[in-house]
Amino acid sequence: MSLYRNSVFLIKGVREFCKSGYEHAAKSFEAGALDVDLTSQSFMITGANSGIGKCAALELARRGGTVHMVCRNPERGEEARKEITEASGNENVHLHILDMSKPKGVHAFAEQFKEKETKLNALVNNAGCMVNTREVTEEGLEKNFATNTMGTFLLTTALIPLLSNAQGSRVITVSSGGMYTQKLDLSDLQSERLSKFDGTMVYAQNKRQQVVMTEMWAKMFPKVHFSVMHPGWADTPAVRTSMPEFHKTFKDRLRSPEQGGDTITWLCIAKAVLDQPSGQFYLDRKAVATHLALAWTKSKMETKEQLMKTLDEMATPFRVVQQ
Repeated sequence: MSLYRNSVFLIKGVREFCKSGYEHAAKSFEAGALDVDLTSQSFMITGANSGIGKCAALELARRGGTVHMVCRNPERGEEARKEITEASGNENVHLHILDMSKPKGVHAFAEQFKEKETKLNALVNNAGCMVNTREVTEEGLEKNFATNTMGTFLLTTALIPLLSNAQGSRVITVSSGGMYTQKLDLSDLQSERLSKFDGTMVYAQNKRQQVVMTEMWAKMFPKVHFSVMHPGWADTPAVRTSMPEFHKTFKDRLRSPEQGGDTITWLCIAKAVLDQPSGQFYLDRKAVATHLALAWTKSKMETKEQLMKTLDEMATPFRVVQQ
């Protein structure tokens, strides 16, 4: 990360990504935008047992939606499901156990889900990880990439047929402001050539990949509305665990999980969203730029197309249906 990018990003973060940024933006939110009856709609949220994913799941359940929580840990997932059911009074909250870092499992889960369900109104790709040492999964993928990029890619592409069956369906991917510090780099997707592994930078590169995937999916699948968002700097268990020094420095300025999850809910259900172009990046219910000024992080279209081609080729072995 260049000193310029780092400095500009930090200034932007303090001004826009903290709690004060949300409170300022909220003053201009459209009144009643979330007053939507969701009793006939279904939603899937990965990483829904804590933090902003849990908050979004609760808001969707409160409005009557059928919510499919996709979680890695059975105990924490079931505890969250019970809490959401009790708080919302909605019994249509279902738990699915899935580790998003295991691509074969992700594909198998998506295929099984399609056999049982006829439509899906919105998919929220919220699950993510920031591992600060290089770990390789059983399938040979670096764990951050496996979870944040390949898992998201496989689940989304597998569920496109189901999403296409629902009018006005949406895919929302939760990225991070950290992606502003990164230019798309296809030379080392598995982080094998780094002289020193930096989990924060690898995570940020994954989040840039998610922004590019969203842009390209919008072109590839016009029947579905795609968006990617930054929740701001929120006080969540993931932040406390993965970025303890950051949390210590900014803990009094961080957003609540509810504030961080607000734009997820808005992107899932607000009618105004479908009037916006597909493929945009959002912060606090507003489409924003995906690059810092003069940061030299933009990529050519052929580079973005190559990312999608590479991911598709990498995903092919994981799409084999087990007999």
